[in-house]
Amino acid sequence: MGAAGGEPFPSVDKCDASRLGARSTVVADLDGTLLRSRSAFPYYALVAFEAGGVPRLLLLLILAPLAFALRRAVSGSAGVRVLVFAATAGARVADVESAARAVLPRFYAGDVRPDAWRVFAACGGRRLVVTETPRVMAEPFLRDQLGADAVAGTELATWRGRATGLVDARRGVLVGERKAQALREMVGDGDVPDVGLGDRRSDYAFMSLCKEAYLVPPTRVEAVRPDKLRKRIIFHDGRLVQRPTPLVALLTVLWFPIGLALSCLRVATGALLPMRWLRVAFPALGVRVVVRGAPPRAGAVFVCCHRTLLDPVFISVALGRPVAAVTYSLSRVSELISPIPTVRLTRDRAADAATIRAVLAGAGDLAICPEGTTCREPFLLRFSALFAELADDVVPVAVECRMSMFHGTTARGWKGLDTFYFFMNPSPVYTVTFLDKLPDELTCGRGGKPSYEVANYVQKLIASTLSYECTNFTRRDKYQALAGNDGVI
Repeated sequence: MGAAGGEPFPSVDKCDASRLGARSTVVADLDGTLLRSRSAFPYYALVAFEAGGVPRLLLLLILAPLAFALRRAVSGSAGVRVLVFAATAGARVADVESAARAVLPRFYAGDVRPDAWRVFAACGGRRLVVTETPRVMAEPFLRDQLGADAVAGTELATWRGRATGLVDARRGVLVGERKAQALREMVGDGDVPDVGLGDRRSDYAFMSLCKEAYLVPPTRVEAVRPDKLRKRIIFHDGRLVQRPTPLVALLTVLWFPIGLALSCLRVATGALLPMRWLRVAFPALGVRVVVRGAPPRAGAVFVCCHRTLLDPVFISVALGRPVAAVTYSLSRVSELISPIPTVRLTRDRAADAATIRAVLAGAGDLAICPEGTTCREPFLLRFSALFAELADDVVPVAVECRMSMFHGTTARGWKGLDTFYFFMNPSPVYTVTFLDKLPDELTCGRGGKPSYEVANYVQKLIASTLSYECTNFTRRDKYQALAGNDGVI
């Protein structure tokens, strides 16, 4: 099969995907083929930061020019070996696997090429991927979001549960003829894939084994919308907000010590100054607080969506007075530096109800996040109905926060750093929108409504205000997806 311009294969836009059916088998490369970017540096950077923080990310930045030079002057295999060493040497394999499951899919999902995805998704038979990227990094995304049935990638060498930084010598780096050999092992003798997709000369070896093959050109295209993939990402983890290209990674490393000092100053300001002064002090330190709606007087239960553990703090800042907050999993460090009273719940419904009643009787104001955990995407998790059973003076509050560099939440890391990471952002923004107090006819005590109806109504009200989507997911769903546990600490 020939093509214009001297290439042995035609462009992927020449493929008639309507011909492909339920039994069609496809095999594709990853970087530059299924993904828009031909460079895997951002994904190595994510693993490096999650496994070793700023020092390992700095090491990757230092060695990246060497990897680029080796790829150009020696071979693609040599460049991959350098990146693998910088990102994984000495890291626990479990940490690399955790990052691949909880962090990388969100960034991969934002980089899928529409032309290659059109063909890949049209094949209803086996979907195979061969890639030079370490299999442990790419496989969770490829299987869950793209529906791949099998993934062959570079294998990491390990010793006693840690990555050595080397590549498994039995297969080596999966480039060129090694990809073709991996494909033969995946399909078996005598079986030939219907369609092959690649983007560079090193892919020709496996593409030539297919009945028909297409090249993905290095053109700039818009990424596939995440909701068009096989599975939408609702939960994700990791501290980095932006895709860490070399420039973003460099800025992150340079900003980190400055951001840490600024964060400590902001945390100290919040802990030491009276609440009524923080509305002025925070903006002076680069933290913008936007207040919408009419803040009510004392004696209300503020029911808000949960974006970070600082939601009740910024509700208090917006009100100009401290509001007590009930929490499920707050670290001792966060309790120590909190400028508002915090009360731990136990997940025992009767005991928690008694605790909340005692707080309401003594404090007057109370902030509750009935989702029970944070969600970064524009979704609201299922609301617990306990608040509706205990109070009728309910004020729904829609909160949003914008972070440009670091996420102030984690499911896998140490929660004691959440506050510091949030305040390490150069100019974070918190928007607090007070909605109207629930009318008596929509409450349990005065209106006789079932508690679950009240909870669902408040969830939908906040979701419509923020243009979010309501879900039935719970805290357990999130932690099972990201950390493999029930989220109890």
